[in-house]
Amino acid sequence: MTLINSISGIRGTIGGRPGEGLSPVDIVNFAAAYGMWLRSKRPDKRTRVLIGRDSRTSGPVVNSIVVSTLRSMGIDVIDAGLSTTPTVEMAVINHSAEGGIIITASHNPRNWNALKLLNEKGEFLTMKEAAEMQAMSDPSGFEFVPSEKIGTYTAASDLLEKHIEQILDLPLVDAEAIKAADLSIVVDGINSSGGIAVPRLLEALGVERVRCIYCEPDGIFQHNPEPLPDNLTHLSSEVAETDAHLGIAVDPDVDRLAIISEDGEAFGEEYTLVAVADYVLTHSPGNTVSNLSSSQALAEVTEKHGGRHYYSAVGEVNVVEAMKLHNAVIGGEGNGGVIYPELHYGRDALAGIALFLSKLAKSGLSCSRLRKTYPDYHISKNKIELSGDIDTRKVIDRIAEKYSKQSLDKTDGLKIWFDREWVHLRSSNTEPVIRIYAESDGTVKADHIAEKIKQDISEILKDY
Repeated sequence: MTLINSISGIRGTIGGRPGEGLSPVDIVNFAAAYGMWLRSKRPDKRTRVLIGRDSRTSGPVVNSIVVSTLRSMGIDVIDAGLSTTPTVEMAVINHSAEGGIIITASHNPRNWNALKLLNEKGEFLTMKEAAEMQAMSDPSGFEFVPSEKIGTYTAASDLLEKHIEQILDLPLVDAEAIKAADLSIVVDGINSSGGIAVPRLLEALGVERVRCIYCEPDGIFQHNPEPLPDNLTHLSSEVAETDAHLGIAVDPDVDRLAIISEDGEAFGEEYTLVAVADYVLTHSPGNTVSNLSSSQALAEVTEKHGGRHYYSAVGEVNVVEAMKLHNAVIGGEGNGGVIYPELHYGRDALAGIALFLSKLAKSGLSCSRLRKTYPDYHISKNKIELSGDIDTRKVIDRIAEKYSKQSLDKTDGLKIWFDREWVHLRSSNTEPVIRIYAESDGTVKADHIAEKIKQDISEILKDY
């Protein structure tokens, strides 16, 4: 069993003893700590929290525990039920709530679940906010209310519709062009809330030819839920065999977007953000932000439009912070996470779909031809496991010494630039692992760079 408590929330496998897996006791303690933190910010006023979940079979149970815990603390709950992460984020803003919780383990397997926590801005907690909450996690300090002060419960079924309305209201979303393009699209909803949300969005955008696979939100994921090419083989074959214009895949909580081109080939998770950014920058020139493990293609596209690109540490909260600092008009993460601040500061696959289809429809190109208009880079993703008594940070410092003559970025682990190639090393927060991402203009070159760094690390480990 696994239980991970981090800045982004609590995550773990369902079952086991308290503290070992995500048990009811852990859920109560974490939700209560969050409730205490929210109440401390406005001690003399009622507190309201939005809650939503993905389709995991453990979701209803986790949801009932969270709802009951918060209400027992005098907090009013608005329950979106089966929903998406970006829908809940926007609902926090639209309902002027003090916070929100999304019950989802994102791309983790179905035996996992998690509580993702939002502040009053509908954004993930900052490091400072998470530390404040953790300081209130001692159960002996929890305070519950008498029966006459129990929080209210409201079920909300219209939040997705409101989310879609706000997407269609964006000036850069061109529903008329999308409808006129008469697109045929195959959707992989990974048996979660995307199976409902994506088809509804496409209908609102005027797409009449939609074929759905794995769109029944029963939580029985039919393949690995991370939207990577190796996990989307069925979608790829459906697109090619039905002569569809493209395929769309999302993760269980619909904050990551992957596109399959008309030939059944992956458009590239890194290039979801690149294409959307290209479209946004064409109409709204400005700066962009992505994390250090994302493709440099976004930087080149940004510079082509006269803007400046900035890198942040890995993690959505870090990307958002950098976007605000640099007044970025578009940003996100290379895993298919598009953040468009014109709508809200959160990864939003639905907004990404609407902007991507607007770009595609107005370009008159096929997906494969559109992809060829961008710089062609390939990322090799690897990791090396160390024994538990080895300090991964010291190993990374040794690598930095070895490559001290190169351009280095130590914002998050170590990024080494080799002209138009790079490698990024990061320590895992939960296990003795160093993750190694390398990018070049060819798959073989990227793999070679990653392998060279792995060999360097192996040599260093001989000293331990």
